[in-house]
Amino acid sequence: MRGNILIISGPSGSGKSSLMQKVLLEIEDVYFSISTTTRSIREGEIDGVNYHFTSKEEFEADIDNGLFLEWAKVHENYYGTSLKPILKALHAGKIVVCDIDVQGHKIAREKFGNIITSVFLTTQNQEILRQRLTMRGTDSLETIDKRISNAVSEMTRIREYDYLIINDNFEQTLTELLSIAQSSRHKVSAIDTENFIASWASEEV
Repeated sequence: MRGNILIISGPSGSGKSSLMQKVLLEIEDVYFSISTTTRSIREGEIDGVNYHFTSKEEFEADIDNGLFLEWAKVHENYYGTSLKPILKALHAGKIVVCDIDVQGHKIAREKFGNIITSVFLTTQNQEILRQRLTMRGTDSLETIDKRISNAVSEMTRIREYDYLIINDNFEQTLTELLSIAQSSRHKVSAIDTENFIASWASEEV
């Protein structure tokens, strides 16, 4: 078995972070790819746990050096996924869990193809998303409006994903996400089929 990649995308406020924390506790041999960003650290966040926080200049230098699996500029800030730890985890046969946006998903799919299983996570409607962003209390009304506008744009890309989950009930959504993560290990594209077939065929009857 080789490793595989589970990509989770969706609007800010859809519940991605809380769900992924649970997934990491429930499944063995998982590596969570921590994104790098140039945005300011929020209250309660820890550098190296929630994100790798860096400067715009350092981020752009890493882009030039080809050190990202994917990167994008969202709300005037850069976000990206470092490539080296992902390759190491894949070689170790782990599920690499990535929280990246629709632009990053497209780039990652082009690079890694069928070893990617992707999930788009969202709310039942726009109003519920706005309520969650407001209750979070970390963004201004202007920023919330930008996030909603961005979410509307992201929704047009749902067909590019393998699965769609509506996060109306946290426990049910977690069960569905865990099921997808476990089944991703058994995709034919995630198995070294040549060695498996050769080994199976060589056994004496």
